[in-house]
Amino acid sequence: MSSNANVSKLEELKKRVFFTILMLGIYRVATQVPTPGVDGAALSSFFDGMKGSLFSVFNTFSGGALERFSVLALGIMPYITSSIIFSLLSYSIPALGELQKEPDGHKKISQYTRYATVLLCFFQGYGLAVGLENIKSPNGLPVVIDPGMSFRLLTVISLTAGTMFVMWLGEQITERGIGNGISLIIFAGIAAGIPTGIRDTFNLLQNGEMNVLNLLIVIGIMLISFWFIIFFERAFRKVPVQYAKRVVNNRVFGGQSSHLPIKVNISGVMPPIFASALLGFPTTISQFIPQESPAKTYFSNIEQMFFPGKMLYNLVFIALIIFFAYFYSTIQFKTDDVSESLKKNGGFIPGIRPGEQTAEFLNQVISRLTLVGAIYVAAICIMPSILFNYAKVPFYFGGTSLLILVGVAIDTMAQAEGFMISQRLDTAYKVKGKYSGVKRF
Repeated sequence: MSSNANVSKLEELKKRVFFTILMLGIYRVATQVPTPGVDGAALSSFFDGMKGSLFSVFNTFSGGALERFSVLALGIMPYITSSIIFSLLSYSIPALGELQKEPDGHKKISQYTRYATVLLCFFQGYGLAVGLENIKSPNGLPVVIDPGMSFRLLTVISLTAGTMFVMWLGEQITERGIGNGISLIIFAGIAAGIPTGIRDTFNLLQNGEMNVLNLLIVIGIMLISFWFIIFFERAFRKVPVQYAKRVVNNRVFGGQSSHLPIKVNISGVMPPIFASALLGFPTTISQFIPQESPAKTYFSNIEQMFFPGKMLYNLVFIALIIFFAYFYSTIQFKTDDVSESLKKNGGFIPGIRPGEQTAEFLNQVISRLTLVGAIYVAAICIMPSILFNYAKVPFYFGGTSLLILVGVAIDTMAQAEGFMISQRLDTAYKVKGKYSGVKRF
């Protein structure tokens, strides 16, 4: 009976994995569908000079869909932005915080997030359409073939529908596949650029622009980076928790020792995403300012100062990562709620009084862990500029992309493993007689 159940569960896992791969394949095909009215060659030439801008960040997460300006050009970023906004609002607005704690509150917040995603798609789609009408390729060719209100409306509708389609794919993967659908879609978009980067690297090697020693050093750095990220993403501190004994109906409950796991990198990949977006604004704005405008020189100077790889850029990037790491960790891990939950369940940290002192102690622990996690994230994110400037690697290996790739892979493997373990526990529970009618003592 147990072996049959395990085989059945393995078959179900295979179906889930196949469904996930199928959905990701559909997503990659959809990224090739162009938005009507755009000259793809002129847009590609324009993006060649947009390295380090905000568009470059979004283009990476969309798997190159923005560079081709396909119907999925906005990707899943509007949904992620809406989710972040409501996370911040639920933390700052008590009414939303209370709504989130209700039984159906999470569903309502998700529905509001979808509505906000549609609004963001309208604004971003219209902004992109207007911006593209003012863009020309380095050869002087206009990117938009027939500019006007019809092109803007068609672009808004196409991009909004594309984002909703991507969001639906992510929900289907989460429900019927394996892993988190949104994360896997971002994973697929980033992973799609790896083969091109590897090809360009070997082309440099064949042309003599990169020697074998540099290539071996880069491979060594890549392997060390993988180990480094896996180690820190799985690292956490165990805060000991003791539960007091309680007597209910002449039976003793509690009195057990446990621990509260707190990750070293609580904020995840959000700090480098926010930092990259902020540092990319000067370059992005500069591209839309006409050459004859007096502000063009001002923004061009700022663009040169904050060009990726320069010392000032790296220093400001590190400072922003540390700032956002502390900011986002307070949102992800609410010490007041955790201390209150421990107090209600009769739990306490040895040597610390329940309530406010527990919250203060957890704040100190999180502050120290966040500093370590922020330094680790900053080191990983600065590594690409070193590879790009000194080892002549033609693509940004590492940084936010590498954190997302490794983090999503670890989470997906953990969910697949948990899927099989849950079946073993369920099977063992049934064998003991829970559902078979056998009396249990």
